[in-house]
Amino acid sequence: MFSYILKRVVSTALVCILLIIFLSLLIHIVPGDPAKTILGPRATPELIEKIHTEMGLDKTPFQQITGFFLNALHGDLGTDVFTGRPITEMIMDVFPHSLILTTASLLLAVLLGIPLGIFSATHPNTIGDRILAFLSISFITIPSYVVALIFLLIFSAHLRIFPVIGLGSSGNVGDYIMHLIIPALVLSLSWVGYLARLVRTSLLEVLNETYITAERSMGIKNRTLLFRLALKNALIPTVAVLGVGLGKMLAGTVFVEIIFSRPGMGTLIMKAIQNRNYPVVQGVSLIIALWFVFANLLADIINTRLDPRIQIGKTER
Repeated sequence: MFSYILKRVVSTALVCILLIIFLSLLIHIVPGDPAKTILGPRATPELIEKIHTEMGLDKTPFQQITGFFLNALHGDLGTDVFTGRPITEMIMDVFPHSLILTTASLLLAVLLGIPLGIFSATHPNTIGDRILAFLSISFITIPSYVVALIFLLIFSAHLRIFPVIGLGSSGNVGDYIMHLIIPALVLSLSWVGYLARLVRTSLLEVLNETYITAERSMGIKNRTLLFRLALKNALIPTVAVLGVGLGKMLAGTVFVEIIFSRPGMGTLIMKAIQNRNYPVVQGVSLIIALWFVFANLLADIINTRLDPRIQIGKTER
């Protein structure tokens, strides 16, 4: 197992290096002069030269790529050209809020999606299964920003059950949680449907395996077979998908944070794009991409614990 995990860590490190190099090229990929785009009508030769110096555009492309790469390895993502603040500091101010929202959404998706999938698998082709199938597909297909707007109207404008705008009172944990519930539910809803369908399909396949049939013929109760044998194997593909889901949820906070006026990574990158603030876009994109990569690495490691055959199969290749 150690050798397999080491290989995955090395491959993850290589992906991270390529990500940093690609994002260092972002300014050169975008057409036009970034300084003129940022300054707009105020662009004068003196201001353009100042922006070029602050963004390092007065250096050669190789020096720019090398500088961004080495600085990123040390946690330095540059300086915001508008405020002069370190971009790392700006990200750390809002990253905890996005992380809490993403984690809460993932927990809701797991707590709701897996039980629904188990119910559907243990009651196949019943009315309940068909209703859950319809709801699951609906959750998957409806965009999160549409759900966010609907929930905003229902819970804020009409029912006024949950506060949905902002983070709540500073230092009030209870108020923070109340403001978190609806955004987390909106972000998790599509994954609830996806996990429910995935768990149902995987569990039905496992329950039809020969070893499960043999255990059942020996008189072992269905509940014991389900929770001690079948469910563990059925959750293996689910864990792999959750690694992807964790990264996508962080990226998906953009719409949710904007609609619910929550400070976070999504709000920060959206404002940076509107202001053509390329250094901030680079920094936030890098953090989101690294989060996505490490979430997949964590899912792979957990999968090797659940099913040692994964590492054996990949080692043989």
